Amino acid sequence: MTLPIVFIHGAFCGGWAFDAFRKPFAAAGYETHAPHLLHHERGADYDLLAQTGVRDYAEGLVRDIRRLNSPPVLVGHSLGGLVAQLVAARTPVAGLILLAPSAPWGVLPTTLDEHGNNFGLSLLGDYWRRTVPPDYRIARHSTLDRLDSTEARRFFGKFTHESGRAVMEAVQWWLDPTMASAAPVYRISCPILAMTGGRDRVNPSSTVRRILNRFPAARTSFQEFPDMSHWLIGEPEWPEVAATALAWLNALGLSPAANVAVKKRRFVWLGAGSSTSG
Repeated sequence: MTLPIVFIHGAFCGGWAFDAFRKPFAAAGYETHAPHLLHHERGADYDLLAQTGVRDYAEGLVRDIRRLNSPPVLVGHSLGGLVAQLVAARTPVAGLILLAPSAPWGVLPTTLDEHGNNFGLSLLGDYWRRTVPPDYRIARHSTLDRLDSTEARRFFGKFTHESGRAVMEAVQWWLDPTMASAAPVYRISCPILAMTGGRDRVNPSSTVRRILNRFPAARTSFQEFPDMSHWLIGEPEWPEVAATALAWLNALGLSPAANVAVKKRRFVWLGAGSSTSG
């Protein structure tokens, strides 16, 4: 049975964001999935999107994951990294790979850039009641800042509106009395790898470390790429990020090759006179 990996995209994006990044995982033998979050497909109903929050994103993925043959590894980027934690608190998963993840409820910002982002959101008024359109100037400054202009325009051309409600729940969680972005540590029992860019203005390394420090140290790993920014899945060094994730999975015995070896050992043992039922 091939271990599934589910790639969860960030705000304003879709499953297309992992078109390149998922290829090394598929080549290594994993079963890969890169779904759209609810109402993020081309032509989505923005009225429905405006009513959708991070819990809805997580529940939609939980329904899909429970149809898989085995608990998957979740790879979440940015807002998708927060959603991955919410999913892992609701259904069994084999592991979490968090790429520049947004912080869950209760994890405070650590940098002036984050406070500046919060102030910018506040200038939008009651943005949580509607969708928020993508802004190229903001994306170019904080998300696509290490891409050349042609690549930045290519990616940005695929961006879509985002739920203001979901943005508020993730970025200004202290305004949300429902605590929608809460991801209780005691409900997440899998190993976790977090990776960040040293030049990330959205979810910087110091805040990601704070996210990771909520969990028992024995279950966590952290890797910073000093020259990278927020778009870890598409900046020039993204193959290094993917290779680090694959090496971590291999070290945990979660590689397809390791799974085949386990099956072979089990087959030999059963062939020595034991039997099974069911």
